[in-house]
Amino acid sequence: MESKELTIVIVTFKSEDKIFDCLKSISNEIQVIVVENSNNHILKNKLEENFSNVKCILTGENKGYAVANNIGLKLVKTKYGLVLNPDTIMGKEAIKNFFISAKMNKDFWLIGPANDQMVNLTFEKENLKEVENLKGFAIFFNIEMFKNNFFDENFFLYFEEIDLCQRVKKSEGKIFLDKNIIINHEGASSVNKTNEIELEKNRNWHWMWSTFYYHKKYKGFFLAFIITFPKLLSAMVKTLFYSLIFNKKKKDIYLSRLSGIFNSIIGKKSWYRPALD
Repeated sequence: MESKELTIVIVTFKSEDKIFDCLKSISNEIQVIVVENSNNHILKNKLEENFSNVKCILTGENKGYAVANNIGLKLVKTKYGLVLNPDTIMGKEAIKNFFISAKMNKDFWLIGPANDQMVNLTFEKENLKEVENLKGFAIFFNIEMFKNNFFDENFFLYFEEIDLCQRVKKSEGKIFLDKNIIINHEGASSVNKTNEIELEKNRNWHWMWSTFYYHKKYKGFFLAFIITFPKLLSAMVKTLFYSLIFNKKKKDIYLSRLSGIFNSIIGKKSWYRPALD
């Protein structure tokens, strides 16, 4: 049975509001590995008690998206893997259509659903279009192509899937979008919004860190600095401006942006973690 050839990997972090609806949309015949970026034994027990096809791995701490996905992907024993965000809902024919495309294109590396990806695409062959990049909310992996070399673990958040696709294309691997695979994605809602300011600081810090790191990785330090210098200058000016007008919220956000890009420029690891309850 085709469902025995697929394992789904879902990374969670304070995603209790979303993960249960996501899992309900997945057939119980498909094995699911949930990698929870904490030591939340209550969530682990609840997931495994309610879903017989789910195994929940606790990382013990927030290790980030890339590391946690790699933990799950390296446990996959099936031919194919599917990385999903917890704020997704599977379309009824998504898995069936994935297998149709996978069987017809056995040398593929990655396949993504065409919905919520990009607009004005023309599909010419079997509802597929070869592309350079995929969004990270749903990525189908042809596991054997990767030889356990999945996401770059230097990324904590952002750019992981762009980097992954870049490496696939450098290896002359094929990446497809399939218009028949529908996976609905809420977007920017995987984490419970109990502390929106901390989440916003976290997003800004890691976006800036990952932006410089990604460009440095592929273009070198000098070009990366030129590309990101306007962002660095903007963060400095706005941090000063919002400090002078005593807007703490805005000041903290732009200070996070400044800190993220500065730490990346000087070669520090992606160390920032949000202070969440």
